[in-house]
Amino acid sequence: MASIQIVWLRRDLRMADNPALYAAAQPDGCELELYDGNYLMPPGTATTGSGDPYKIYTPFSRTMRDLMPPRDELPAPETISQPSDLPASDDLGDWGLLPTSPNWAGEMEKFWSVGEEAARERLEWWADEVDKYEDGRNLPSVDETSQMSPHLHWGEISPVTIWQRLKDKRSDGWRTYESELIWRDYAQNILCQFPSYPEETYRDAIDDAKLWRNPNRGHIIQEELEAWQMGRTGYPIVDAGMRQLWAIGWMHNRVRMIAASFLIKHLLIDWRHGERWFWDTLVDADYASNGTNWQWVAGTGVDSNMFPRIMAPLSQSEKFDAAGYIREWVPELADLSDEQIHDPTDLCRPADYPAKIISHKEGRERALQAYRDMKGD
Repeated sequence: MASIQIVWLRRDLRMADNPALYAAAQPDGCELELYDGNYLMPPGTATTGSGDPYKIYTPFSRTMRDLMPPRDELPAPETISQPSDLPASDDLGDWGLLPTSPNWAGEMEKFWSVGEEAARERLEWWADEVDKYEDGRNLPSVDETSQMSPHLHWGEISPVTIWQRLKDKRSDGWRTYESELIWRDYAQNILCQFPSYPEETYRDAIDDAKLWRNPNRGHIIQEELEAWQMGRTGYPIVDAGMRQLWAIGWMHNRVRMIAASFLIKHLLIDWRHGERWFWDTLVDADYASNGTNWQWVAGTGVDSNMFPRIMAPLSQSEKFDAAGYIREWVPELADLSDEQIHDPTDLCRPADYPAKIISHKEGRERALQAYRDMKGD
């Protein structure tokens, strides 16, 4: 999977550094101007004292904050010129790109408003809500995340626009949300250093061949991967997240971490299978962020959690009050009480909801033993 972002970046830099190359590709009278609209600051801005790129997020974030503010917003052009004689063009609707039978995008159409105006409206809503983000970001049943990531991914709004709109906030919520914007820059910083980051493990202590249960090695492991993809693991918080992803192309951030950890640690399935599934299903699937986030959870990246840190999905669900979220996305459990819904027992579990693929205790102990075996200890 080649990174289009890296290809575009290298193309632009080659053009900027080689006037003759640019002149050969453009008509007379044109001037090359590069604008980095997808990040707070152009990749390579935040570096160490010796001018090297950072590999660890915390010092990168500290340097980014020292360099703030980002550039000012650029005004919209007053006019956009175009040739007087445009070539013949197809009508996009005639291409038949929208799904019909079945229309798997139906829920996406209901959930998302698309375009620059929708992005601006969402930002105005978020300006009134961002102060609640510090606590609200962890509660799947409450809409206290910005949901700006698809707008950012598709270039409908710039992170600079978001930062400039919210810069006068003084709350912990804004400070935490600013860290999320900086994380996007950090992920691109990592991708520029390691273009294969979404495909290759970068922690020497991890031996992929010894650690993972490869779905290609047996139908049972493949069935477990498919159960995770379709939200049929028997863990309500995981299944709710995976079904939300399938329906609207997006998943609550806290649940993304829980679902990713479950695939990697409980099922011991290589993180790349999860990265590819998210890449195919997320409407905000940024190549740099997706790979960086999966490697962080897996403990395989240059800056990541240690592999033995294993999230407990059942206690996470209860701790962050996910009952309402589960009822929305796993309707067969909707009639269970708040006490039952996080971990349905055989006595209350509906017949059409699956039993757990593996118990939390067994999954945790298996993962830790696999890690010990890999380390030879």
